[in-house]
Amino acid sequence: MYGNKRGGYNREPREMHDATCSDCGIQTQVPFKPTEGRPVYCRECFQKHRPRNRY
Repeated sequence: MYGNKRGGYNREPREMHDATCSDCGIQTQVPFKPTEGRPVYCRECFQKHRPRNRY
């Protein structure tokens, strides 16, 4: 039961891709390949755009 993918154990390191934040313009890295026409945010700007919990 322990050590499966859902718990985050035995996970391969993610491939990181260089990107430019759509808000502040700094260089950052993201764990997905950026798609042209879709915004990419650095960690700080992502927090600003993240939907808040409604609970």
